[in-house]
Amino acid sequence: MSNEEELFDDEFYMMVLVDDEGGEHEFQLLVELEIEGETYRVLMPLSEEEEHEEEENDEIVILKVIYDEEGNELMSDIDDDEELDMVFEAWQELEDSLEI
Repeated sequence: MSNEEELFDDEFYMMVLVDDEGGEHEFQLLVELEIEGETYRVLMPLSEEEEHEEEENDEIVILKVIYDEEGNELMSDIDDDEELDMVFEAWQELEDSLEI
């Protein structure tokens, strides 16, 4: 995912990300994590299709915040498996600590 457009909704923070082919995808921002000087965002895909709404949606997407040459904020997939595991574990620990 390369570009982002952020929208604010009264109930949650929604992001519309534009992929490399120009397709728009809506996500709910679950949390922003700062780990070892890097910023990561844990997102949950939003779907307007009724068939997907009926399914239990436990899918999350973890993206790294990066900056281009001009200083514009972008979000990128995490290619390093160890880095992805580290962020996922931090997300799980946070999620577990918030459960009652």
